Amino acid sequence: WAADLYNRARTRGHDHPHAVRILARAWLFVIWHCWQDHIAYDPTKHNALQRLLNPNQQAA
Repeated sequence: WAADLYNRARTRGHDHPHAVRILARAWLFVIWHCWQDHIAYDPTKHNALQRLLNPNQQAA
């Protein structure tokens, strides 16, 4: 999902530093919620959530 997010930012015309900031913000969101909910990051759970939120997007 991270590579897909970066590539979508680049496709939208953002330069590399901006795309990296977008990606970092997404990771901070994930890390913050893991910390607040006292859970470990689970990539299978995150990928399942991404598929629910973006049903028309193919899995990366």
